[in-house]
Amino acid sequence: MWMSTLARFARPVFQRSPSPVVCKAMKACRRMELPAPSFCMTPVHIRRHQTLGSAPMPVASHSMRHVRALDEERLMEVEWEDGGQSLYPFTWLRDNCQCPHCTLRSAEARLLLMADLDIHTGMDSVEVTKDGKVSIVWPDQHMSVFDAEWLKKRCFSDAARQAMQEELFLNERYYWDATLRIPQADFQEVLHDDGAALAWLLALRRVGIVHLKGAPAEQGQVARLAERIGYLRLTFYGHTWQVQDKSMANNVAYTSGKLSLHTDYPALHFAPGVQFLHCINQAKEGGESEVVDGFHMAEQLQREDPEAFRTLTSLRVDFTDTGTDYCDFMLQSKNRIIDVDSEGKVTKINYNNATRDSVLDLPLHQVQPFYRALKAYVDIMSRPENVVTYTMKPGDIVTFDNWRLLHGRKSYISRPDRLRHLEGAYLDWDEVMSRLRIVRRNVHGDA
Repeated sequence: MWMSTLARFARPVFQRSPSPVVCKAMKACRRMELPAPSFCMTPVHIRRHQTLGSAPMPVASHSMRHVRALDEERLMEVEWEDGGQSLYPFTWLRDNCQCPHCTLRSAEARLLLMADLDIHTGMDSVEVTKDGKVSIVWPDQHMSVFDAEWLKKRCFSDAARQAMQEELFLNERYYWDATLRIPQADFQEVLHDDGAALAWLLALRRVGIVHLKGAPAEQGQVARLAERIGYLRLTFYGHTWQVQDKSMANNVAYTSGKLSLHTDYPALHFAPGVQFLHCINQAKEGGESEVVDGFHMAEQLQREDPEAFRTLTSLRVDFTDTGTDYCDFMLQSKNRIIDVDSEGKVTKINYNNATRDSVLDLPLHQVQPFYRALKAYVDIMSRPENVVTYTMKPGDIVTFDNWRLLHGRKSYISRPDRLRHLEGAYLDWDEVMSRLRIVRRNVHGDA
């Protein structure tokens, strides 16, 4: 069932990026389960954010027809058996020589020092060897040998570079609204099976949220799940933290009131990328969870109110968090509500109304435009057609992208014999993506 749903989202990407690693990765999805009909929505409800160009990546070929040096341009030209051509700069080839003197193969690390690299090097000779590799002799008589597949994968064409970046970082996202049915996986399978773990992490990256079912309803399970990836992110609230009613609460989450949609920890300049929340006990009444796709909402804001989008992507505002937990803390940060990259693509949301500081370091004439822009963004996020509401049951673990999703909670009522209790933990995306690449290699091997 999983393959028939999530794979539909991924298929257009892989048609443009036929790397064997990427093309095979989604086959692991068979182990996870999704409610089939409503997760596969029309483009109106779920939108794929394009990061790949329309041009196809050159089809992988393991043999070369011809190779020559273009001395004037200082490029090596490879003509492939399939008719395609690739160009490689002399400097890049010398910098990436794979011989034992230039590369420590056991660590896949460069030994050649930049101080020793001649960035204006020429090329004495180049040829295709009998075993189908490229052999280069440099002016100092150093020899470099490159495998055809290694070169092909590092082609400098726009399509090939974009496809490689997609394979490495999985930047493609699938936007959604209130009609989303959240992907589900089995907790024990994720812990013990690489195929299930791969499917979980792919969905976490692409969709931004996955529910894991069947965890024991006791503390310690988010730590077990984090060990499956690597290690937890320690914060001022500890390695893990308990979401319960607390007297003299040092966080609004530790009360029974409504929590507005927010990302966690914008008071840090580098907020945790992924969050786990494990339901150990649910409230007698209320306490339903709410999530929205912050990237999708930012896209809507840009379309409906471009000026508000420009304001929230340009002005840095102040956040603060003060208290005592794992240790005492007094945090201050300056963040844009919506972070974008050099191409204008949304990369991160930083918004928590509770920790937005009363200090507002803006010129007087920018204060009202900031409030207007923030209100416009929050209004879009709060539209019923954009909010997914769900109720966690004991044993459920929700895993989600804290840079992308905004989450909240309705108010609740507990009783002494049924106190609401969630345990939470953070990780960073670097560790999560590292584990994703490892389990992908374990499942499908090196390409």
